[in-house]
Order: sequence, then C-alpha cells, then structure tokens
Amino acid sequence: MRKYAIIGVGHVGATVAYTLVCKGIADELVLIDTNAGKARAEQLDLQDAQARLDSRTIIKINDYDELRDTDILFITSGNIHALDHASGNRWAEFEYTKQIVQDIAPKVKATGFNGIVIDTMNPCDAITHYFQRATGLSRQQVFGTGTFLDTARMQKVVAEVFNCDPKNVSGYVYGEHGESQFSAWSTVQVNGIPITKLVDQYHLDLNALEAQARHGGWAVHSGKGYTSYAIATCAVKLSEAVLADARLACPVSAYSEQFGTYVGQPAIIGKHGVEQVTHLALTKDEQAKFLNSANTIIEKFHAFDDVLASQATPKQQQA
Repeated sequence: MRKYAIIGVGHVGATVAYTLVCKGIADELVLIDTNAGKARAEQLDLQDAQARLDSRTIIKINDYDELRDTDILFITSGNIHALDHASGNRWAEFEYTKQIVQDIAPKVKATGFNGIVIDTMNPCDAITHYFQRATGLSRQQVFGTGTFLDTARMQKVVAEVFNCDPKNVSGYVYGEHGESQFSAWSTVQVNGIPITKLVDQYHLDLNALEAQARHGGWAVHSGKGYTSYAIATCAVKLSEAVLADARLACPVSAYSEQFGTYVGQPAIIGKHGVEQVTHLALTKDEQAKFLNSANTIIEKFHAFDDVLASQATPKQQQA
C-alpha cells in the first residue's frame, strides 16, 4: 500500500496530486488544506477522473490522523502572491511559510508520522531546515526539492544550445534554490562530453547560460503567476525514488554537515530518504560559490529567527 499525503493543495499541491493519481503511483492520497472547500473540490475532481483511468486511488481530505501510516508527505503550502513584487526573490515567502510550519509541524508530530518528507515550499532550503527542526524528524527523512528543479532548468537551456534531449545533459546546480545558486560546470557533460571542452568550439557563454537557468522560474511566474508542472514533476520523481529504493543520484536540498544548513547538493535518494550526500571534486571557484551560497542561507535564516524572536512575547521567548 503506497500512501501519500499533501499539505497545501494550491497550484503545486494540486498538480502533485493530479500526477500521482493519473500515473497510478498512490494507492491512498490524503489532501490537507486550510481551505476545506478547495480540498473537497480537488478530491471530487480527482475522483471524477478515475472512471477513465487504469488505476484507482482512495482519496481522503483534511485528516491529520491519516499521516500516522503515510509513506510520503509533501509540504507544498505557501503564499505565491508574496513573490508578485519580489523580482523572483523566494525569501519574500519566508515570513508566511515559517508561520505555516509553526502551525502544521506540531500537528504532523502529534500523529507519530515517521515517513519521508519532501518539501517544495520557499525559500526551500531554509524552510526545509525549519520544518525538520520543528518536527524532530531526522535530517535523513526530511529533504527539499532544492536544486533538483534548477538542475532541470540548466539541462533545458544547455540542451537547446546543442539541440539534444535535456536528459543527455548531466551535471549539477549547487547551492540555494535562489539567487546564489550556481551551475557547477566542471560536473556538466553533454552527450557524455564535458561541457568545458565544448566552450571554444561552440562559442559558449557559460555565465549567460547560468543566468538563463537561474531566472527560469521567474520567467514562468511572470507569465502565469506561479510555477507548477516542473516542480511537481521533480517532487513526484523524488517520491518514486524513495518508494522504489532507487538510490537515485540527484541534487536536492539536503543537510550539510560541512556548512550546518540545508543546501542544494548531490545526494543519493532511497527508501530512507537521503541515503548519503555525494561530495564531488569542485574547482576552487565553485567551492567558493558553494560556501557563499550556504552562508547566504545561514545568514538570512538566522536574520529571520532574530526578527521573530524580537516580535515574540516574553512567554513565547521562554518556550
């Protein structure tokens, strides 16, 4: 019995749910949202589709107790409108998503949930860390989509240059799921050939390609007001790797013992979540960018903690 749950059925959560049901991945699916009418509507719509599908998914709504035996929990809540005037700065959502975690984490913890958590909320690295800390679940069990999506965007823009399938482009985007991320070009290959060996032949501007990949999400958001398909696909792919114990090598937002924060980096995803973090040999310049990105996450994370602490009542500060 493959049991999934989604907290937050907005654009991303609903797309995750639709993907799970249409692909027949979930035997049971629990949808949780503060908007009970929205959760019920998504349940009904998905149930209406099942007479035309080759699989059947039992769909339940707004019952945290159902998390007790859930295998995979997606947390996809947020306030997408916080980004409307933020020029792609995902930190604009942190004020809202931290409050969401403060609400849902105790409820998740109270159920005895002991499965795997995949976070898509923004800012992804910081909020994944915050949720893990708030629930007391292990760092292995809790990880974020992080630069899995950014790496897909890098693969797309590189593939367009070489007129090849994006899956023929390998390599990683490291760091924050945000402005300080970077493409580790030393890890990137096109049709098995290191991209660094193709720069002169194809007159590549790697900085321009990196910028295009970095701003890919904002280009989508600017056009339709949110992103959904790509991030949902990434989240579902990671969940499949967990349930299949695929030991999939991919970049995610995982906890770094080196930096003391969640940050986008290569890892192995299997039945326990993050089975291990993979340490590749980066160039000195890439190492410096990685450190800078991790420090960016840490500094902003603690800055928000300090603000919240200053706003708390004396009783809350003692808690």
